[in-house]
Amino acid sequence: MTPTYSATLIAITLLLSPLAQAATVIHAGQVFDATSDTLHSRQTLVIEKGRITSIRDGYQQAGNNDTLIDLTNSTVMPGLMDMHVHLSSQHGGPQTYMERYTLNEADYALKAAHYAKVTLQAGFTTVRNLGDSYNETVALRNAINQGLLPGPRIYTAAKSIATTGGHADPSNGMARHLRPDTGPEAGVINGVSEARQAVRQRYQDGADVIKITATGGVLSVAKSGQNPQFMNDELSAIVSTATDYGMTVAVHAHGKEGMKRAIRAGVTSIEHGTYMDQEAIALMKKHNTYYVPTILAGKFVAEKAAIDGYFPALVRPKAAAIGPLIQDTFARAHQAGVNIAFGTDSGVSAHGDNAKEFGYMVEAGMPPAQALRSATANAATMLGINDDYGTLEPGKIADIVAVKGNPLEDISVMMSVSFVMKGGEVFVQ
Repeated sequence: MTPTYSATLIAITLLLSPLAQAATVIHAGQVFDATSDTLHSRQTLVIEKGRITSIRDGYQQAGNNDTLIDLTNSTVMPGLMDMHVHLSSQHGGPQTYMERYTLNEADYALKAAHYAKVTLQAGFTTVRNLGDSYNETVALRNAINQGLLPGPRIYTAAKSIATTGGHADPSNGMARHLRPDTGPEAGVINGVSEARQAVRQRYQDGADVIKITATGGVLSVAKSGQNPQFMNDELSAIVSTATDYGMTVAVHAHGKEGMKRAIRAGVTSIEHGTYMDQEAIALMKKHNTYYVPTILAGKFVAEKAAIDGYFPALVRPKAAAIGPLIQDTFARAHQAGVNIAFGTDSGVSAHGDNAKEFGYMVEAGMPPAQALRSATANAATMLGINDDYGTLEPGKIADIVAVKGNPLEDISVMMSVSFVMKGGEVFVQ
């Protein structure tokens, strides 16, 4: 009996000891808490059990058993959020279009794990993954949540939903005898019944959100980059079914008509929005629809369209025409007061370069503080997780990043994140 009693006594002593109550204490030179557009100087943040327990003025002394992190020469802010990524791939020229023939599910999964780590190291502690091939980002999300792999908190759409021949139809560009038999399970629908089935399939597969391609796209091997690709009844069926299952709907859209149909149907966000006009802007404000601009993707495809052979012949003119327009669309939407959440479409451009989007947003007229809030408080509100994330406040999950310098004076410092904490655990220091 003695060994059992001794082990129990030791366990109780450890639980009651000051060591068990140790905190992480951060001394921050400046804090951008994302509750306003201002900075606060000389702050102490205390983190316990993965949450922020206090934020105090001045540099408070740490306890004997506490971990002190000195960020007195840095600006500290909430973990960044990218609302449009594709972790399973990264565009690399002509060979990218062959990968669906040469790569297996495991290949995509391993790529996703690598790019997830790169994304976290860049300061993005939460992402919305808007489309994969084999539900690999569902498995990746679960592995990260279990602590098996480093990576951001993932909200995934799994496989995007398209119509036959639409932007996310995986059989586009294939010879007829090679085309797979696509249907709702593969994310290809025609009609209301299949639209509902596809949403329910995403739910069964473990998706967190729904992604649809309401218009043509740039990189798909199909002629149009902007034609509407869903009928109104199909859109209504998708939104109402997603609502029943507690999921929001993100919408890839370049063309005006497909965009307006989706907004009227009650979707949560419009991605890209290239040909957005004043009517679409007014509809977005009326329906409280978020805009996720992805200027970085537009810049990337426009640059690559100038290179002979980089894109297939069908894709090149779309990239050349659509890419340069997104930044101007963003400027107009921002000036009009549309809700904006940060998103890059990384996977088109390189993972880890996500913060370039901040520079393009500021270049287009958005103040740096608002650009930062689009990637913190605004993104968390759009996802419906703002009770726990998006700002630095007592009680919230300790997702914290830091940069040297002042991003409100020089937004380019966001490209060099020097400290990353996710859920109270330090990943970059």
